[in-house]
Amino acid sequence: MLKDGPIKDFADLKSKVVAVLTIGSATDMQARIMLRRHGLEDKRDYSIIEAQFPNMKALLTQGKAAMVAIAPPFAFDPELQSVSRMFFTETDAMGPTQLISLAARKPFLDQNHAVMVDFMEDEIRTVRWFTDPKNHDAAVALVGEFNKRPPAQLQRLFTTEDNFRDPNAEPNLVALQHSLDLQQEMGTQKTKIDIKKYADVSIVRAAAARFK
Repeated sequence: MLKDGPIKDFADLKSKVVAVLTIGSATDMQARIMLRRHGLEDKRDYSIIEAQFPNMKALLTQGKAAMVAIAPPFAFDPELQSVSRMFFTETDAMGPTQLISLAARKPFLDQNHAVMVDFMEDEIRTVRWFTDPKNHDAAVALVGEFNKRPPAQLQRLFTTEDNFRDPNAEPNLVALQHSLDLQQEMGTQKTKIDIKKYADVSIVRAAAARFK
């Protein structure tokens, strides 16, 4: 939201435009959930458009959207921070979330078990390196180079102000189940999925055991 804009409460979003990353994405879900809780429904009460994160600032400042979705590192843009305010967070909408995970079919995992444990060992080593405070400057420099953004805007990456990254690269299955249930509730997922029937974290745990 714009700091000095007309949107003060959810009711002010009626007949306005809301920008999300893509329809069906996490940002779309979060917007729909929060607005539904306040009596607002897409198409009936407001409109949703899609936009890439780098374009969100322009949509907001040029008045083309009343509310936009933003995520690190774009959320750390000092110019954006100077003119906008946080209306709600992902946690406000969905609670603790697990929205991204690695998956493969069981026959593939069974056939390539040893290689996959090696792969996850590399994954864990990488996560631990990036989240180790002593590597912060180097990690931020790598991310800045990749995203073509100044490291000064990325200082909160890999800190307690950033998304949590499990040091053993193990997914939070409780949070993942909650996210899937919300998707079904919102109509973006037709059937209920019991993630415990499909999740097997034995490979990642075998990889993590190598660090003990």
